[in-house]
Amino acid sequence: MSLTYLHTMVRVKDLEKSMAFYELLGLKETRRYESEQGRFSLIFMAPPGQEEAPIELTYNWDGDDKLPSDSRHFGHLAYGVDNIYEACQHLMDNGVTINRPPRDGRMAFVRSPDNISVELLQKGDSLPAAEPWESMENTGHW
Repeated sequence: MSLTYLHTMVRVKDLEKSMAFYELLGLKETRRYESEQGRFSLIFMAPPGQEEAPIELTYNWDGDDKLPSDSRHFGHLAYGVDNIYEACQHLMDNGVTINRPPRDGRMAFVRSPDNISVELLQKGDSLPAAEPWESMENTGHW
């Protein structure tokens, strides 16, 4: 199985304050995605010259009352894989629960033994929908 590091996501309550903090650390905005329908923004920030290793700041426009009060806002690790179905099958074959199966041929979520959420994303275009993934239900939280 071949992995490529993509990003680490954290949820933020105040986007401007969070961006200012990461800018103080030396990170710069490298790209942004705004979803009017989903009412959220994704801001990717990375150190200059290390754009391949960003942090993703996830900001929900209407607030996020799901954020823990203990300031532990870690979201997930993300890795690109050459074949999402093969990667998930390999993990399942080794006892890992697929919390969010790759029904869309693009994205899956699993959890580490320490309950860290890990996102797997198909490199390039999504694969065609296929069984058993297409009809597989979510398991637990991701």
